[in-house]
Amino acid sequence: MTVKVTTVEQFLVEELKDLYSAETQITKTLPKLVEAASSVELKSAFEHHLKETEGHVERLEKAFKILGTSPRGETCDGMKGILAEGSEMLHETPAGDIRDVVLISAAQRVEHYEMAVYGTVRTYAEELDRPDIAELLRQTLEEEKAADKKLTEISQKVNLHALRAA
Repeated sequence: MTVKVTTVEQFLVEELKDLYSAETQITKTLPKLVEAASSVELKSAFEHHLKETEGHVERLEKAFKILGTSPRGETCDGMKGILAEGSEMLHETPAGDIRDVVLISAAQRVEHYEMAVYGTVRTYAEELDRPDIAELLRQTLEEEKAADKKLTEISQKVNLHALRAA
């Protein structure tokens, strides 16, 4: 955080900036995951989530417009680290079922981070009597939960393939 925060309102804006940075980083990473995945179902899930993530960025931009502020200024170091770790795991794994297992693991780490932040920030918006902002965040939170659930379903199939190949 680069700004001294003295109110919950300020913290809400800083967290939104952090989310904006995280989502922007994810939009740059998801095409690489699509390319690296072997499973058609996993590729499709990543492509679908890329479109959703672009919508998450748009919702955050809408929230900033409502708040009369800019999304710029924060770098989400947490997401940067999660994505770097996932990239490292990807490059250490041969293409195929094992790489798909790794991709799902990395993607679910991203989803869980996002769900934690979106849930918390939505609560701040609700407590600050900002139902307009809370609703935007709720929509994204639900999509993140659905993406995580879809990854879990795919992992059950991919893990079986990987175990049989071992």
